Amino acid sequence: MAKKTPAARAKKRAAKKPARRRPARTAVAKSPRAEAARARTPHAPERKAAIRDVAPAVVATEPPAKGRYVYCIIRSDHALNFGPIGIGDEPAPVYAVRCDDLSAVVSDSPLGVLDPTRDNVLAHQRVNETVMREYTVLPMSFGTVFKTRDDVTAFLKSAYRAFSDVLDKMENKLEFGLKVLWDRDAVIREIEEEDEDIHRLKTEIAAQKGSTYFARMQYGRLIDAALQSRSERYVAEIFERLRDVSVAARSNKPIGDRMILNAAFLVSRDAEEAFDSRVKQLGGKHSMLTFRYTGPWPPYNFVNIRLKLERA
Repeated sequence: MAKKTPAARAKKRAAKKPARRRPARTAVAKSPRAEAARARTPHAPERKAAIRDVAPAVVATEPPAKGRYVYCIIRSDHALNFGPIGIGDEPAPVYAVRCDDLSAVVSDSPLGVLDPTRDNVLAHQRVNETVMREYTVLPMSFGTVFKTRDDVTAFLKSAYRAFSDVLDKMENKLEFGLKVLWDRDAVIREIEEEDEDIHRLKTEIAAQKGSTYFARMQYGRLIDAALQSRSERYVAEIFERLRDVSVAARSNKPIGDRMILNAAFLVSRDAEEAFDSRVKQLGGKHSMLTFRYTGPWPPYNFVNIRLKLERA
């Protein structure tokens, strides 16, 4: 009889030994109160998810406060509306704010400093030019803004007498601009032909073979003096010829080397054609002068209403 090996005996013992079973889990019923407590107890992962899901709060923003932009002052005691021609990306409606028989022509505008962009300045001018077709206007400086309608009324009331006096003086009067330019080189050639000293000096400079520094310095001084004298003579003649067809004149600083006159003239409506005719006569007389004539405008150069307003 064959003997069993140790490995076979171990296998036989393992087969006789019963398998160990794990005890079955028993489901324990939980009370509703326990379930509710469990639901109320926060867990870190759930709390993080809740934070991500919360939408940001929407804060209502109020529109910017509106002021009253003033373009000009007129004499009128009734309600006026000039249409949507005012300052703004979409032209604002323009209307009148009254105080007795005076009115301020205004539109609603954001409070604060208004940028003098090209569009804003042109809108300011457009309103004044529209109003002046039917009314005498006292133009306000660009950027005049009041906080409220009552502030505009108080402004009219505080300066009522001054505004009335200026409106009387500006009644039926218009402004025209006149700029006169010359051909400087042509004028110099004419001076060299007419002035003996300058003509002789120029000839000497051209004939000299050596240094001409001092001669050129003297020539330059004589030319400058002659140009100044001739410019003053032209300007004096223009003002004299336009005196009887205008009410007042104002001379502003010329711009550039070619401009010898930069002036504004106050003209009565009934003298507009006479003034126009006189300017054309002057232009035809002086071939070396160029006359640039603009208008009519509101009397910007003859009415100066500037205010120091607190920023809103």
